[in-house]
Amino acid sequence: MSALLEKPRQSGRPTPPRRRRSRPALAIAVCLASLALALLLAAHVLVPRMLGLSLIVESALPWFGAAIPVLLVAGLIARSRGAVAAAVIPAIVWGVMFVPALVPLTQSAGGASGTLTVASQNVEADSGTAAESAQALAAQGADVIGLQEMDDTARAEVEAVLSESYPHSYGIGTVGVWSKYPIENAQALDLGLGWQRGIAADLATPTGLVSLYVIHAASARPADHEARDEMLANLADYVPRDENARLIMMGDFNAGSSDRSLAGLTGQLAEANQNGGGFGFTWPAAFPATRPDHVLSRGMDVTSNTTLRAGSSDHLAVITTLAL
Repeated sequence: MSALLEKPRQSGRPTPPRRRRSRPALAIAVCLASLALALLLAAHVLVPRMLGLSLIVESALPWFGAAIPVLLVAGLIARSRGAVAAAVIPAIVWGVMFVPALVPLTQSAGGASGTLTVASQNVEADSGTAAESAQALAAQGADVIGLQEMDDTARAEVEAVLSESYPHSYGIGTVGVWSKYPIENAQALDLGLGWQRGIAADLATPTGLVSLYVIHAASARPADHEARDEMLANLADYVPRDENARLIMMGDFNAGSSDRSLAGLTGQLAEANQNGGGFGFTWPAAFPATRPDHVLSRGMDVTSNTTLRAGSSDHLAVITTLAL
């Protein structure tokens, strides 16, 4: 037989699989982006205030976590262990910062002395549904209802629907509070700007006085948030001077939970996790993306904390129950 017709001899060794080539440019980009994201998360307080940059970044800070899966996938596409490891760094930083706040609140029935349920909502001046909001919050069993962004018409409508069940009330400027318990020493809160957007009072509960503050902070926009910053700084100064061991501060602070301007308050007062977990975003109501509305407290354990759509406001309401 001719040698030309013979089959080629097998070497006996399998052909090695073709190695897919790494993408060094993509790997470097993932590493740099990952480190930049981790630095932004960990050191967001260093972001400059100019042009409203700090306000924008800190309002959206939890959402920066959405970039982490993208970086991980890009690291895998780049076939670089270093890039994948770099993408894990912002994931760890984000987890340390935000995961504790996502854990559902451990609910309890409260102490033997009972509970106090407070509700707060910015009812939106032009919504025309302040009374509807008030009725919805009353139906949730709130003992105290604090409302913000009311005009005279809205205040009168709320008073008409709440006065029978909530005989104690006080209002000034854009804020008002209605209570089943007596309100003592109620006064406008001087926040140094000459604006009537805050109330300070003593709430006479069956177990003694609880300090109550209802706040409607100045609006915060990227190019205009100095007034809000000053109001929150002055508000933080009231906390250590308050003589009551138990204190509740609620309202529209126009500052998300990650906003540095709120740190003076959250460093002294606690804000409970949500019953079902999550961030408890309250604005805008149609698709909540941040939380300018808060119930802060000291001296009492929170047994329930949730948000609720009430009326047609662009803010969700916050309803919190505390053990007396």
